[in-house]
Formats: sequence, structure tokens, C-alpha cells
Amino acid sequence: MKTGTRALGVAESYRGDRSTLAGTVVRASRVVDGFSFSSCTVGGTDSTDAVVDVYRSLDREDVRYVLVSGIAPAWFNVVDLHAVHEAVDRPVLSVSFEASPGLEDAIAEAFEGDERDRRLAVYDAQPDRQAVDVNGERVFVRAVGCEDPANVVESFTPEGGRPEPLRVARLAARAADDYA
Repeated sequence: MKTGTRALGVAESYRGDRSTLAGTVVRASRVVDGFSFSSCTVGGTDSTDAVVDVYRSLDREDVRYVLVSGIAPAWFNVVDLHAVHEAVDRPVLSVSFEASPGLEDAIAEAFEGDERDRRLAVYDAQPDRQAVDVNGERVFVRAVGCEDPANVVESFTPEGGRPEPLRVARLAARAADDYA
């Protein structure tokens, strides 16, 4: 991958009933190249719109990939990767950092009726996770519109297992929460 290729990483931090989403544009050469922020409701269903808002507020046509930390930030506020991909017209990857049996049981336990059914419908429509080994660590990636998600993750992960756009976005989200 060319060193100037840019990815937007989106990660969250939350306190109370709002979650801060930070977006960080990072080049494959590790140069940080922009920030954007949005928020979504903890336990809500607005994370997909918030991720799209982070991308759109940057107004950056040079961003080639969107990486999202996890699939259900803000307490099961499930991101619809297909809807994000359609809205931003870029490959979208969700990267998680722990093996798990999935979120179906946890969602079913935490919600009832339409709230449960809506989240499960979005969650079940997402692509399956695939394990990717990078720098001796294993991450789990869901991808929409991306032919080689392992290469994207590897290209943006200089050390450890967390892609740099997501690492920096997580730091920015936490700092924004500390400031607020």
C-alpha cells in the first residue's frame, strides 16, 4: 500500500448516556492528517448515522478506507456496515480485538421486543468476522466493499494489533470525554 493512502479510524468513549465518536485520518505512513467528532446514544440505534457524520464532516475525498472499532459501540448501538459503505462509498471494516461467540445472546438478554429485534436484524445482516493475524496478535475483521481486508489492517498497523487510525481515534475520543 502506498504510504500516502489514508484511512479514517472511528472509535468511541462514553460516560453517561452519550458516546463520543472520534474520527482520525491517518496515512499508511503513520502521519495523522485530520480529526472529526460526533456522538451517539448509549443503548440507542444511532451509531451508523454518527459514523457517517464523522466521515462527512471531514469532507475528505482522499480517505480510502473507513475502519470502525468494533460493531456495537455505546452498549449495543450496532453499526450497519453496509449502510455506512453505501453512504460514504468507501470500503468499511469493523475491527474487534477479542474472540467472542457473537453478540446475539447479549443483545437478547439486554433488550426486549422491537428494540431487541431491530438490533438483532442489523447485527445478523453484517458480514462474518474473519481472524487476521498481525504483528503476532489476532484481530477480527468484518468488511464491506473491501477485497483484501487483511492487507488493509496490516498496512495500517505498525506494531501491536490495533490499527493506527483506531488507536489514535480511541485516544482522541477519550480526551474529548475528559474535556467535556
